[in-house]
Amino acid sequence: MEYISILIVSFLSATILPLGSEALLLFYTAQEANSLLLLWCWATMGNSLGAMTNWLLGTYLTRFEGRRWFPVDKKRRVKAEYYFNRYGVWSLLFTWLPIIGDGIAIAAGVFRTSLWYFIPLVVLGKAGRYALILWGQQVIYTG
Repeated sequence: MEYISILIVSFLSATILPLGSEALLLFYTAQEANSLLLLWCWATMGNSLGAMTNWLLGTYLTRFEGRRWFPVDKKRRVKAEYYFNRYGVWSLLFTWLPIIGDGIAIAAGVFRTSLWYFIPLVVLGKAGRYALILWGQQVIYTG
């Protein structure tokens, strides 16, 4: 049950919902019955799927651009596109960042970034983040 819980919470925390998965991950790692490797895999998968949801949201939202209620005007979208293109697809490595990461994933969808770039870079960034969290916890508790 812990693995499904971390999958769901890490998924939701990677969407535009204001959640965090780190505390739950650390709570589950304190229980010796859980595998660190499996927790890391499930958390990475859930968080990556959440970023993919943001990418899909970005691709879908573009059809509403230009409407009065649309939250981003053309000038700001062009500015965002400039910065996204300036830093390139490598910015996808930072989709794990709170708040900013959601925007990067949505921008990648809006600007139609290829999934061939999106998926490996997002997974790599998120896997690295969770590995660092788990490593840090191990250092604190064993060192």
